[in-house]
Amino acid sequence: MTTANPNWDPWNYAPASGYPAEGVDLVGFHVEATDGGIGKIDEATHDVGASYVVVDTGPWIFGTRVMLPAGVIGQVDVANEKVHLNRTKDQIKNAPPYDTGMRDDPNYRDGLGGYYGGPGFF
Repeated sequence: MTTANPNWDPWNYAPASGYPAEGVDLVGFHVEATDGGIGKIDEATHDVGASYVVVDTGPWIFGTRVMLPAGVIGQVDVANEKVHLNRTKDQIKNAPPYDTGMRDDPNYRDGLGGYYGGPGFF
C-alpha cells in the first residue's frame, strides 16, 4: 500500500524550487507540468503556510482555472518566466475543481493538499 509522503508540505514553496526569489511576482509566468504546458499564472501568493498559485489553463481545459498548492512547484525559472511542476497534466486535470469562494476554507485546502500529496504521488 502506498502512503502519502510525511514530508509533504503543500502550502509552502519547496526550498529546492528557487522561490521566493527577491522581488519576483509569478503572475504571468508560464506553467509546465512534467509532460507539457498547462497555462499561465493568474494569481500567486507567498504567505508562509498558505501559498498557492492559480493557473488559467486557457484552451487546455477549456479556459478552466486551477488552484495549485505551492508544494507542487518543483522549480521556478525566473530568467525564462516559467514555473515547472512536479505533477502531470492528468494529475492536475483530475484535481478537485477550483472554487474561488472556498480557497481559504480549511476543509477545501485540506482536500486539495491531500489530493496532491496522497498515495500515488510520491
